[in-house]
Amino acid sequence: MTGNLFSNQEQPMPQVEEPKKADAVVNTIQQLGQTTAPVLESNLFCMTIIGQIEGHMVLPPQNKTTKYEHLIPQLVAAEQNSKIEGVLIVLNTVGGDVEAGLAIAEMISSVSKPTVTLVLGGGHSIGVPIAVAGDHSFIAETATMTIHPVRLNGLVINVPQSFEYLDKMQERVVRFVTSHSGISEQVFKALMFKTGELTRDIGTTVIGPDAVANGLIDAVGGIGDAIAELNRRIDQYRLGQAGGRIQ
Repeated sequence: MTGNLFSNQEQPMPQVEEPKKADAVVNTIQQLGQTTAPVLESNLFCMTIIGQIEGHMVLPPQNKTTKYEHLIPQLVAAEQNSKIEGVLIVLNTVGGDVEAGLAIAEMISSVSKPTVTLVLGGGHSIGVPIAVAGDHSFIAETATMTIHPVRLNGLVINVPQSFEYLDKMQERVVRFVTSHSGISEQVFKALMFKTGELTRDIGTTVIGPDAVANGLIDAVGGIGDAIAELNRRIDQYRLGQAGGRIQ
């Protein structure tokens, strides 16, 4: 009789889905540096740009990199997803490939939804155009941004065309930064070509308040300030859409 009682009890089903979910989360963190937080689904999309921006050439495995071919599809998905109402870009980058960085910056600037950028730690080199690509930019008080001329790696042919190509690439960076921030071309180039400050390079390192004073970044702030500003712009975006429908 006792045996029958035990046999009639419901046996717990084996949990086979949990390891798969855990593996998926770990894989997402490793590949994209992202995971869904254990909270309600958010209307904000946060994209992180960390380490060195990897372009057409694969960097050594010991380098902490952000691959631009991972970021561009994410921005396209955020633009298409109707549930996403705002995009937050968090940067802590040393720079990297110029064309890849400009491609990311152009993508951010062309997103139709409100975008806010936040520089934590550093937004150096080609990270500068990305930092100013959003609708509003923040920088932490202790964060820094290094502004220097464009450099070439690898084989360089000693012909006038090499210099012209380098000059055109640099003008693309200058034009983008000055058109998406409050800094003038004269001030930006003065910071870019300054000598005596960087020990092994030409350029300038500006700290958070200095970046704001020069008009490069809009305000000093952290994650709370960035999200508050993004939510404020989302409210304005909603009102604009409602007004458009009424008309």
